[in-house]
Amino acid sequence: MTMLARMTKSVFMSALGLAALAGGEASASDGALSPADQAVVAIAAHTADGNLSALKADLNDGLEAGLTVNEIKEVLVQLYAYAGFPRSLNGIHTFMGVMDERQAAGKSDPVGREPSPVPADLDRDRYGAEMRAKLGGRAVIPPPSGYQLFAPAIDAFLKEHLFCDIFIRDNLAHTRRELAAVGALAGMTGTAGQMVFHMNAAMNTGVSASEMKSLVQVIRTECGSDRADAAEAVLERVLRDREQKAKASSGS
Repeated sequence: MTMLARMTKSVFMSALGLAALAGGEASASDGALSPADQAVVAIAAHTADGNLSALKADLNDGLEAGLTVNEIKEVLVQLYAYAGFPRSLNGIHTFMGVMDERQAAGKSDPVGREPSPVPADLDRDRYGAEMRAKLGGRAVIPPPSGYQLFAPAIDAFLKEHLFCDIFIRDNLAHTRRELAAVGALAGMTGTAGQMVFHMNAAMNTGVSASEMKSLVQVIRTECGSDRADAAEAVLERVLRDREQKAKASSGS
């Protein structure tokens, strides 16, 4: 990211911070993601695309915006499921360096809480299937189809590792987990299909349409027009489909 882009981002984040002070949360007053949620998106995008210099700045932004150390760790750990272990580990090492620098400068950041213990008798396959259905806006678990039948091993990994082992960790809200997922997918190429699911999941966990448009603007600032235009095209499709489904369910 250029110096001009970093300055523009700083002004944008500051404006949202003032809005939050004036009206509770920024999202409540102007429809934009809060500075902390913007940082989640940016951290995820640059962990996924491997831009570690930009990631370092975003990690500092996130801490300054109020994210705890453990919340950021959760974002970085989660991203192994989207960008792979190498990018996730690179992000973690970058965060370690940021923490060393901040501690050397005398800055003290809130650590945040650890996740709650997981029940010993948890049915991970069932929990993951139910979580995936809930995020997808379904009241019941649909029967397996498509890739789930063709490659059942990947379906088991998705349910047990991503939607259970990760999503059951309750020290990062599901809303922020989905913002991180969309941010990571938007930072990469060839992920439109997965973005459809996770944009819907983000909105099913409480992210508004205007906040999703704000997410695209974060991608535009952080990753450039190509990545943002691709994410915007997916979002337009998602919003159009959701509107059509809402009209159909209301009978209008």
